[in-house]
Amino acid sequence: MKEIPDNIRNEIEVGKETNSIEFKASQGRDGLGEIPKDVYETVCAFSNRYGGNIYFGVQDDGTLLGISSERIKDMKKNFVTVIQSGQKISPPLYLDIDTYEIDGKNILHVFVPNSSQVHRMNGHIIFDRNNDSDIDITDNTNLVQQMYTRKQSEYTENKIYPYIQIEDFKHELIERIRKVSVNGDGESNLTDKTDLEVLKSLSMYRKDYLTGEVGFTLAGVLTFGKDEVIRGIIPYFAIDVLIRINDTERYDDRLRISTNLIDSYSEIMRFISKHISNPFYMQKDKRVEIRDVLFREIVVNMLVHREYSNPFVSRIDVENKNIVIENANKPVHPGKLKRGEIRPYPKNPNIARIFHMIGLIDEIGSGVGKIFDFAPVLLGGEPIIDNEDHFIVTLPITNKGLSNLSVNSKVKDLDISQYGLTEEQSQVLKILIEPMSTREIYELSDYKNKGNLNSYRKSVLNILLDNGLISRTIPDKPRSPKQKYFKSFRNE
Repeated sequence: MKEIPDNIRNEIEVGKETNSIEFKASQGRDGLGEIPKDVYETVCAFSNRYGGNIYFGVQDDGTLLGISSERIKDMKKNFVTVIQSGQKISPPLYLDIDTYEIDGKNILHVFVPNSSQVHRMNGHIIFDRNNDSDIDITDNTNLVQQMYTRKQSEYTENKIYPYIQIEDFKHELIERIRKVSVNGDGESNLTDKTDLEVLKSLSMYRKDYLTGEVGFTLAGVLTFGKDEVIRGIIPYFAIDVLIRINDTERYDDRLRISTNLIDSYSEIMRFISKHISNPFYMQKDKRVEIRDVLFREIVVNMLVHREYSNPFVSRIDVENKNIVIENANKPVHPGKLKRGEIRPYPKNPNIARIFHMIGLIDEIGSGVGKIFDFAPVLLGGEPIIDNEDHFIVTLPITNKGLSNLSVNSKVKDLDISQYGLTEEQSQVLKILIEPMSTREIYELSDYKNKGNLNSYRKSVLNILLDNGLISRTIPDKPRSPKQKYFKSFRNE
């Protein structure tokens, strides 16, 4: 069971329903727990307005009632199945439902993001949110038109390109989504659908009811389009990643890409892994791939929340003292973001849904929280995040970080001559940019031409261990077959 976030606990403790908070007793006839039928009105209203949190097992005044443990699995399955089917809410939504425990009672929580689409319940009813009420506005022409206008102006990803054809998309990328999309029973719900039907179900082929235009959207092209199609409709789209560790005037290495967002993510992560190590790090007795987690959140945030009408080229600058990420932005809540004060707002919810489906987004707002959590551990400094017309993340690099960026700077300053290290021993400090086994280090060294693995361990690795320059990943079991070594010295 997940640890309950502070913001969720605080909303329940305040005990007040608002424009973005809804409590559902959800007790059922027997008092054990049941998904209430009127919750789908709230889901529809939240998605049409500004999003919000729904809590099952909580009374209207915030009193905790709880959900029986034996009902949780069925309730979660029923909710997800209905939401994703497209029969109750259309276009369908892809939402997660989480279980938390408060004061010994189980509650269920759903975060409904603000959607770029106008959603209808039972095929025709449009709900909007007003204070703590879900309002049926279907027959109010003015309010419905205002909603469509607001959605269109809020989300660049909705722009329709009527002359783009299904042949302009990469089938293999759509196939990837087809395989990971499952219903409440764990079965693929897109298996028998054509590529066009898949994109329609993802709201990437739509009709603008104000202009009458029908076609594929910018979100669809950016996510699944062929490179020449992307260049044809937004020729300015590019991402620049620069490594400026030694050559600070130009760069040591550079990646410039302008391909679909799914492949862009993979290429950037591969490039980052060439230059930044993934040091050994434990959190609550569990190994965390700290570099991958941190930069996954940074890169996904850059791709999913960019303002694509802005021609600014997104950048990642890796320097000696800072890593700076800069992205085109349309801020909803401008200003500096602070730890624990993050108000989630999806800039491109249809694109975000794809990254959620392939497992790269947990929930809206969680990514920035992980940047605050893991950047100080990997790089040493507290992140500075400016949410203005450009979204700028500055990650300071200090001696307190575990990454090879700070370690490499320490190696330059560290007087290793005081240890009397041999050439082979010094070489290990250059090779060991991430945890490695004895054999992995040995295979990369020049020592393999001089002696065997056992003598290498005794005359090279053991000396470094004795001097505190490297450490074991499993210190309590020195002979463990899973044993690896990592650099542990500090330049205090």
